[in-house]
Formats: sequence, C-alpha cells, structure tokens
Amino acid sequence: MKDKNVFDVVLLFALPASGKSEVRHLLSNVEPDRLVKEFHIGDNVQLDDFPYVYMMRCVDDELTKMGKEPLFADKPGSIFRDDRYFGALIRMLNEDYEDLFAKKQITAENIAKYYLDRFDKACEDCEIKPQIATLDDATKEKLYEAMTPLCEQMLKDKYDNYPDTMEGKTCVIEMARGGDINSTLPLSGAEGYQYSLRQFSDHILSNAAILYIWVTPEESRRKNHDRAKPGADGSSLFHETPLEVMYHTYGVCDMMYLREHSEKPDTVTVKVGEKTYYVPIGVFDNRVDKTTPFRAEPETWDPKLVDEAISAIKNATDTMWLNYNK
Repeated sequence: MKDKNVFDVVLLFALPASGKSEVRHLLSNVEPDRLVKEFHIGDNVQLDDFPYVYMMRCVDDELTKMGKEPLFADKPGSIFRDDRYFGALIRMLNEDYEDLFAKKQITAENIAKYYLDRFDKACEDCEIKPQIATLDDATKEKLYEAMTPLCEQMLKDKYDNYPDTMEGKTCVIEMARGGDINSTLPLSGAEGYQYSLRQFSDHILSNAAILYIWVTPEESRRKNHDRAKPGADGSSLFHETPLEVMYHTYGVCDMMYLREHSEKPDTVTVKVGEKTYYVPIGVFDNRVDKTTPFRAEPETWDPKLVDEAISAIKNATDTMWLNYNK
C-alpha cells in the first residue's frame, strides 16, 4: 500500500499530436489544491524525451552539412535505423529523474561532449554500438562546436526544472511510442511501449501510473499536420513529425493491447528480469478531439470544453489511483 496522496510519477503516453502537451497545459491551469484533491497530481516536475530526439536529429543534420553520413537515420528526418534508440532515450530519462532528487550540477568543460557521451553510454546499455565514438576526432570537434548552443539550452532547461524538493511532487514523464503501420499486435523487438517500458528504472516503475491519451493513428497523423508551425522543429507543442516517421514509427500503437492483455485489470504488466510490475493505467479517450483548444492561451478557452476535458481526465486518474494504492 503506497502511503501517499499524489502520484510520484505519471507516465503521459500517446501517439504524436494526440494531446499530451495540451493536457499538461490544461492541468497547469487547474488550482494546485484541486489538482491534488481530485486528480492526485502534485506540483508538476516534467520530463520529456523529445529534446533528446531533437538532439539526435540535429546531430544528423550537422553531419550532413559536413558532407558526412548521418548516424541515427538514413537521412535527416527519416526513421531511426534501430528501434533500440527509443530505449536509449529512456535510459537518459532515468538519469534525469535521479538528478531531480540530487539536483545534480554538471561540471563538464564541453557540454555538447557531455550530452553526446551520455547518449553513447545509453546506447551501450541498450546493446547498440555507440555512434558518436565512431567519428574521427576532427569531425567530433566540429560537431561539438555546432551542438554547443542546443546543449547549453538543454542544460539550462534541466536546471530550471529542479524543484526545491521532490516531496509532494508528481513527475510527469511524456513520450510517444508505436510501430510500423504494417506491424501486427503484439509488437515485437524494440517497437512500441512493450519494449520501452522495460527500459525504465525500478525507481520509476515502482512508483508510476500511466495516463494514456487514446487516439487512432489516422487522427494522430491529422493532428500532427494541423499543429505544425514554421520554424517550430524544437517545440514539443508545435513541431511536425515527418510523415515517414508517422507511418513507420507511429503507424500503430500497442498501449490498449497491453492494457487488455495485462495480468491484472486496469494495469500494464511489465516484466524486467525476475521482477514484474503492474503499472496502473487510466485512459483518456480523445478519439473525438477534446484537447486542440488548449494549445491556445487560457483566456481563450471555452469553459464548457474545459469542463468536458477535465471530467474525462479525472475519470482516467480515478482509475489510476484505485490501482496505485493496491
């Protein structure tokens, strides 16, 4: 029995453009006391693997500018060559989660080298050959120089995210996973949530619940295009995921399958080595779009739409909480 009144960790999962960022935006405008009392969500600390995905894309872009072969995809913006990179992203989040508690300060002289070395190590942990290490020294130095502004901003964002304490806080970890449009369920290999969930640390899995925003892949593709703003490639709210990636990385989602085939109702069964986790899950059905209005500023929101979305989210968090306390 967890003796807590808020979730320690909420895994906010959905296909791209399904409404994850909009839900976060909406909940950030709910009074803190109400958020705790009705949703069991404490003051938010947020983690997201999108900045690391963007970092990988930028590495490939910079190498292409140098006349070199990209490392992570056959061409910039294409699908990753190895789905296990999605596991490496989670290994990065595991470290970021621990850093929230320690408020770790980074002392590396070359911050770009620090981030790219971390990613190489995360790849090794997922049994992928480290890629940055394969570059010659001259190319690495040019890459570090080009990546420094982005990595310095990532470090600033990391420090800005540190709370005074994690006591009473809820860490919201946001990510999207899926499989090729031609894949069948259950997904195999390193596709989908089934693989990625196994990469989370014990500290996270032991204290997590899943809030899943359910949309169809077709709706995800539509909303992905609609949300795009020029020059917003680094924005989690307004970037457009390339269509090839939408079809071949996010063409199918396995989260509802995992929920339906879990060993316990309203959970997702995650087996890591000899240990089994039953991660509570609540589903926010957004197949009929409830979240797009919340991309705008709060003063423009229709109170009726706010109430409808809040009610649907609360139904999901109520289900999560029932199982979280078992």
